[in-house]
Amino acid sequence: MGNRSLERKVLGSVLTILVVLSAVNVSSAGQIATYWGQSGNDDAGSEGSLADLCNSNNYGIVMIAFLSAFGRGQTPVLNLAGHCDPASGTCATYASDIAACQSLGIKVLLSLGGGAGGYGFDSADEARQLAQYIWDNYLGGSNDNSPLGAAQLDGIDLDIESGGPSYYPDLGGRLKEIAQNNNYKQLYMSAAPQCPYPDASLGPATGTFLDASLADFVFVQFYNNPDCDFRAGVSGMVSSWTQWTNNIPGTPQVFLGLPASAAAAGGGYIDSSTLIEGGGVLEQIKMIGNYGGVMLWAPTTDRTYASNIIASV
Repeated sequence: MGNRSLERKVLGSVLTILVVLSAVNVSSAGQIATYWGQSGNDDAGSEGSLADLCNSNNYGIVMIAFLSAFGRGQTPVLNLAGHCDPASGTCATYASDIAACQSLGIKVLLSLGGGAGGYGFDSADEARQLAQYIWDNYLGGSNDNSPLGAAQLDGIDLDIESGGPSYYPDLGGRLKEIAQNNNYKQLYMSAAPQCPYPDASLGPATGTFLDASLADFVFVQFYNNPDCDFRAGVSGMVSSWTQWTNNIPGTPQVFLGLPASAAAAGGGYIDSSTLIEGGGVLEQIKMIGNYGGVMLWAPTTDRTYASNIIASV
């Protein structure tokens, strides 16, 4: 009996260790995030439907891109390239796709900004007004003419590349306040800075969005900047990654932002086999900071990239 008791204790300890290790592995597992909405319509050879993107089982976060005009007296404008025309109400058909993505556990965010369009704030009040607009039209509000119909998105993403860095903490803070006051589901916020640190638009310099500890996810764009993308070598990328993860206030999950093909960016492309090879950049950064996974820009340019790397992410 004494031996059996000892065996049971040993077995119990082993099982406890395995459970803990399993939990660690699950919690540290990365995911792939991507953007959808800027590559034509749903015909063959273009971006494809949002539902198909989600049904690929490759992605955990999808950004609807972009709310490309806002602030400075403008009526906010949703631009989904050739997919639909918000002004005529045809984008509302995507509400069912969004709901289908969410039913799979995928977070769907509205991305603000982008490389084209005009946006920015001249006052905190203007930023708070946009927060109310986003709530009314894309989150828990009740506007019957919402561009995406009855969709209730999971939050916002900031891909701010121009227009100045001011008042984005006011936007994010007010949006969280509205969601909490209305008992909304968990509201997520993300930002997509370029890899030179700190980002000119998003920080985390004092007063910027990333300085305000509002971000849940940070998609650092490791492309179009030779000093910190793949053209700087693995060591250069790892050094930049370390700088970012050591200096963002709060504990957001940080993602390695990459182009899905050479055509998706002006430079910095890493082919999928090089990305996941032993000792390479992905293997190294997974051990540093609050690793969240990989963000891919323009998955339509190489539909195989995500499936090639997902097992390693």
